[in-house]
Amino acid sequence: MPYRAPVPGWWQEFVRGLPPRTAKAAVTRADGHPHVTPVWVALDGEGDATEILFTTHETSAKGRALRRDPRISLCWDDERPPFSFVTVFGTARLVDDVEEVRRWATVIGGRYMGADRAEEYGRRNGVAGEWLVRVRVDRVVAAVDVAD
Repeated sequence: MPYRAPVPGWWQEFVRGLPPRTAKAAVTRADGHPHVTPVWVALDGEGDATEILFTTHETSAKGRALRRDPRISLCWDDERPPFSFVTVFGTARLVDDVEEVRRWATVIGGRYMGADRAEEYGRRNGVAGEWLVRVRVDRVVAAVDVAD
């Protein structure tokens, strides 16, 4: 095997790491074509109970696809040698409670833009029509130091 398999909990540390990595979220459009977009994420929970959270608008291609079919894949990678990656296959649950959306939009905004801008992003993205997407992790594929 040309790379090391990760130890338990490694993928959560990789995703939570700093600087934060943008995930690439993949869903399936109604016509069957794949749709991949970058998303900012936060994790909620620990171990096998960890959920991946991000926000999207109900009218976005991602939002419409997830309403129709909750299956989703997300991928993060370290683009620096020796390269590592995590791909999660999961099931999304859409939450439209504005207070919960705002709370997590604030957390996510602070994670990617800094604590001094967290509230700004919470106000901007925590509004009616915006959904919190909670992804239950069904399967993880990950590799550490792929090029070693």
